Amino acid sequence: MTDADAGADTGAGSGTGADRPAARRRGRPPRAESAETRDRILAAAREQFSERGYDKTSVRGIAKAAGVDSALVHHYFGTKDLIFEAAVEGVVGTVLDTPGALAEGPLEGVGEQMARFFFGVWENPATRAPLLAIVRSAVNNDAAAAVFRRLVAAQVLRRITARVDLPDAELRAELAAAQLIGCVMLRYVIKVEPLASADVESIIERLAPVVQGHLTNP
Repeated sequence: MTDADAGADTGAGSGTGADRPAARRRGRPPRAESAETRDRILAAAREQFSERGYDKTSVRGIAKAAGVDSALVHHYFGTKDLIFEAAVEGVVGTVLDTPGALAEGPLEGVGEQMARFFFGVWENPATRAPLLAIVRSAVNNDAAAAVFRRLVAAQVLRRITARVDLPDAELRAELAAAQLIGCVMLRYVIKVEPLASADVESIIERLAPVVQGHLTNP
């Protein structure tokens, strides 16, 4: 073999940028691919929590549903608690982004506004299903309840409290929310009759003044 042949052979083996395709770089995937994978895992997590509840959902099950390795789920979200929190936060954020969702403004008529918002969300099958999964998980598991409580306090009650210009604004907001959430639990989760089958407009008509009273009565 001549020196020229040896040099050609060495070039083929070692390769330059012009001679061979660039090798796949190790490490984190490209940002676009990372975002897509993360969204796919989160969608699978929401589905798993909705179908199986918190206790019966596992990181391995979420990974299988998303078509990824369990290690990748841990990489993006960490523990199951953190995956659940991300799933809940996404649902709550979507709900709060809907038109008329606890908008800022004067407190006149806020009782009816809140009642219509709450029952509008629960009457919609697209938002009711994931909310049912969240509520059921929170009722049955302490860790899920802590996540739900923290997000409700941060994202829902904070919006209501900010609109009440009274010394006990936080308590008033919690009482107003309790009135609505209690009714939601009885109607959609426990399904107590006749509340479960009552006309939603008649429920709103009765609840709105009570919610308004919690927020604005002396």
